[in-house]
Amino acid sequence: MNKRQTVRITKEFKFEMAHALKGYDGLCKNIHGHSYELLVTVAGTPITDENSPKLGMVMDFGDLKKIVRSVIVDKFDHSVVLYNKMPQSYIDELKKHNDRIILLDYQPTSELMILDFAERIKQNLPEHIHLKYLLLRETVTSYAEWYAEENL
Repeated sequence: MNKRQTVRITKEFKFEMAHALKGYDGLCKNIHGHSYELLVTVAGTPITDENSPKLGMVMDFGDLKKIVRSVIVDKFDHSVVLYNKMPQSYIDELKKHNDRIILLDYQPTSELMILDFAERIKQNLPEHIHLKYLLLRETVTSYAEWYAEENL
């Protein structure tokens, strides 16, 4: 194998999170939780340096895990996530009883969260590694996808 070829690797993550959707016309306007699954696919060329402990790897799965855990999983796991335009009295009441409230500048739908997650991950990847794909599963039958080639 003498030609440098691109390879994709994927790591899966799981976290629990509650949210409520401001102004929604259904049950999701109420606080409710999900067992989220996040698949993160990155691409690069396998390391060819014979002296590298990472020889043959695009990226150490452990390094990818550290990045995604620090910027997403550790922050969102077991948190209540809300749009910062929810009524302040609602937010204040929740803060009285919950330690982990995250206020976002967007409605916390899977669609908008996956866009946010893509940016958080991209900003923390090594220069030679490229984020290619994300899948954020909200329920067993519902998920959002993000593709790099559609978001240039």
